[in-house]
Amino acid sequence: MNNDLDPLIQLAVSLGASKAHILSSDKIVVEDQLARKCIEPRCENYGLSFSCPPHVGSPAFFRKLIKTHPWALVIQLVIPALTLLSWERLDVGRVLHELVATVELEAIKMGYARSSGFAGGSCKELFCQDYLSCQRIEENGPCRHPDLARPSMSGYGIDVFQLIKSCGWETNLNHEDGLPAEDQLSWMAGLVMLG
Repeated sequence: MNNDLDPLIQLAVSLGASKAHILSSDKIVVEDQLARKCIEPRCENYGLSFSCPPHVGSPAFFRKLIKTHPWALVIQLVIPALTLLSWERLDVGRVLHELVATVELEAIKMGYARSSGFAGGSCKELFCQDYLSCQRIEENGPCRHPDLARPSMSGYGIDVFQLIKSCGWETNLNHEDGLPAEDQLSWMAGLVMLG
């Protein structure tokens, strides 16, 4: 691992990440069929923002990005599982996007000028829910939240479960049988490609 990147791990954790890990980017699995899941069955956010398909790059684009960005910072937020089934998921999604954007900016300041952040969830749903449309798409205008909104990992075909496993983390955080729903945990993830 590149020890120069340790400050980014520390920053992510200080900003609220449950875990952060530097990973060789060639460990990131990208699969075309995962990106197609945004289309079929159609995600409710498909086409609504510039950070979701069909407006983001393809899995082929991300595979090229892996070749030019040797390291990746993976961020995990551990949350109550019921949060993902409630409107609170939007608050957590905003936190994740903000965290990824902040770490991306710090990486750029550290000399990783081509760093790019990716997160989960639609930026339209997270930051522009009060607007009828994404002004970047409808008006070819500027993004309302370029400092916060980051593209969706799913849209690029990133296997997020494999990404978590590559960090040595568990994808299933609930090991007890019969654990009450209110005690079950889940997670959301973000990614900063460092280059």
